[in-house]
Amino acid sequence: MKFARYAKPLMIGTALAFTAGATAQDKPLPGSEKKANWGTMVTETEGGHRIGNPQAEGKLVEWMSYTCSHCAEFARTGDGAIKLLYVPSGKVSYEIRHLIRDPIDLTVALAAQCGGPDKFFGNHEALILKHDDWMAKARSATQAQTARWRFGSFGSRAQAIASDLDFYDIMATRGYSRTQLDQCLTDEAKARVIADQSQADVQRHGLRGTPTFMMDGKMLEAHNWPDIQPHLDKFFR
Repeated sequence: MKFARYAKPLMIGTALAFTAGATAQDKPLPGSEKKANWGTMVTETEGGHRIGNPQAEGKLVEWMSYTCSHCAEFARTGDGAIKLLYVPSGKVSYEIRHLIRDPIDLTVALAAQCGGPDKFFGNHEALILKHDDWMAKARSATQAQTARWRFGSFGSRAQAIASDLDFYDIMATRGYSRTQLDQCLTDEAKARVIADQSQADVQRHGLRGTPTFMMDGKMLEAHNWPDIQPHLDKFFR
């Protein structure tokens, strides 16, 4: 398999009792706008964030996990090409949805969604492209560190993860102060929304691993950029 498999789609029992549902709504753009800059159009959808024309002929959706090495590889090889070569035409849109596997995943997702929808893709890129660095720190974490990630209030756990894995430094490059990021990391209601949406997608679509891709409502047997690219190229023939 070319994608990461996981035993449980959601393993946050020690962090939250997830009960809230997603509330974000699509915001369709006027179809009459002929020269829209689709490469900068970001929409918060029911389940994630989409860049590009909401009415694009080709709608690519990716379910990704921040702790998944294959997702990080796709971000390095495919994300830039999709956003620079395909999305601006208005023929292809690209939506990213979270699949939450553990408290680290949830913490990164909260950081990625910090700020308005227009901030998401920049935050996502900054965090996922540093995946190897902060995952190395996670794998070498001491017992004292992991204990801080598991006990205490939800906010204190998320802050401990962010501190130990250098998320504050990463987000500082995006212009976020520690106080600003803490407001997002301690937002327990937002965490419930993200986790509940992840679980709902697992059940609805039968997700088994990450990254998983869907094009125009059909799940793809493709999990890396060389296999995804032909599905996008067909919109330019």
